[in-house]
Amino acid sequence: MQLILFLLYIFICPSSFSSNRCPRKCVCEHRNSVHCFRVHAIPSSISKDTQKLNLGYSQLKELKGKDFSNLTSLEEIVVSSCGVETVEANMFKQQGLLKTLELAKNKLLGVPDGLPHSLEVLRLGSNRIQNLQESCFEGLQKLQILDLQNNRISSLRASVLLSLVKLEFLYLDGNSIETLHGSLRLPLLKLLSLGDNKISSMPASFLAPLQALATLQLQRNLLTRVPQDLPRALISLNLDQNQIKVLKARELGHLRRLIVLSVSQNKLVSMERNLRLPNLTTLELWGNQLRVLPSRLAPMLETLDCRKNSIQEVTLQHLSGLRHLRHLFLENNTIQHFEASALKNCIHLTNLALEQNLLSAIPEGLPESLVRLDLKGNHIETVRKQEVRPLRRLQVLNLRNNRLSSLDLTTLELLPQLRKLFLDGNPWNCSCELLRVKQSLLSRRVEIHMELCDGSAHPLADNWRAHLRARDKCEEYLRQTAPEIQGQSSIPVDHTDNEDYYDYDSLV
Repeated sequence: MQLILFLLYIFICPSSFSSNRCPRKCVCEHRNSVHCFRVHAIPSSISKDTQKLNLGYSQLKELKGKDFSNLTSLEEIVVSSCGVETVEANMFKQQGLLKTLELAKNKLLGVPDGLPHSLEVLRLGSNRIQNLQESCFEGLQKLQILDLQNNRISSLRASVLLSLVKLEFLYLDGNSIETLHGSLRLPLLKLLSLGDNKISSMPASFLAPLQALATLQLQRNLLTRVPQDLPRALISLNLDQNQIKVLKARELGHLRRLIVLSVSQNKLVSMERNLRLPNLTTLELWGNQLRVLPSRLAPMLETLDCRKNSIQEVTLQHLSGLRHLRHLFLENNTIQHFEASALKNCIHLTNLALEQNLLSAIPEGLPESLVRLDLKGNHIETVRKQEVRPLRRLQVLNLRNNRLSSLDLTTLELLPQLRKLFLDGNPWNCSCELLRVKQSLLSRRVEIHMELCDGSAHPLADNWRAHLRARDKCEEYLRQTAPEIQGQSSIPVDHTDNEDYYDYDSLV
């Protein structure tokens, strides 16, 4: 038994049996990697061949050069969540091979001085840095990733970053940045994150030089308009939770490569009709003040989210060119009019959300491609054959909280692929015919997420006797129609997995 434990220990910690023993409170792994836990000082017995050193979640108020002087092979140092307040200047000058330095979640007031020129990744997020000195990144010409998120920076001068000629990812979100100065001359920058700051405007030339920029994140700021001179290479633009009122073609029209545009939870009241972005596939406009559904949108659009606005109608003119549209979200508006066949050109639409509107009927002329239709919280009183006849592929139908009192069996038979039907919150008239409909749906293995007319609220006294007589009468009625209902169970149901089918309960 002792031999087995010994061999197991060698397997787990093979470096413990090398020429240098693994320090106490540390784990020495393969490939010269050391991970120390809750140490109060840098262990002196760390092997000189160590390439990766992780001291995360220790207690180290100060980092000194002498603690690392012999560790000249280090390529990665992680000192995160350690309470570090000061870092000795030039303390990493012996680490000429160092590529990654992580000092996140500490108490640093500034960027450490004299960082090694070999660095490729520098993470200083969640510290207390207020100012970026002009020379703090000098010489870091190999740096590719710079993380300064969640600090206390209030102003950003582009000249501070001038040395970072190979920088690709810059994270500055979660600071208190109010002002931006100069022009960012970072020729390889692909991602710039400035979300969660206090930016109300941007200099016209600040972003213009970023010809490789693909992702720009400006959510949760104080912008009242789209920044000028956005780089033409942009693929994703996030402007959520600002104070923008209008989207104009002159601000966005040149972004021919843009795929994702998100301007949710702003103060949008309009969007120019001639704003046609040829490669846009996702447009997020929810939580604004739009009264009219944007028209003449990008021809390649696949997802349009306009929920939580004040849209009153949907017409063919609004949606005529969207042949590639797959997901249309219009819930929580004030839609009363839905023009018949408004979606006839949306031949790939699979998901239509119209919850919490003012519709009195299911829209007619919906595309056959629909897989899910959500109509919860409208004023629908009946389901008509002409409304559901085209929906041969529909799998999920949500009719919760409407004004339905009955359902017609022959109408529901027009939905051969139906899997889930949500009906609770309606004023049902629990007739024998409705019980027949319920029995038919269950025989087809349609999930009904409620006990439709289950008699759980029994009347009292003499009314209870009347209830029993009615129940007996219904049972006789159902026995007479049983052969017809049993025949329904042979209706084929396609249970093939579909990427557009998902569980309603995961969303509500």
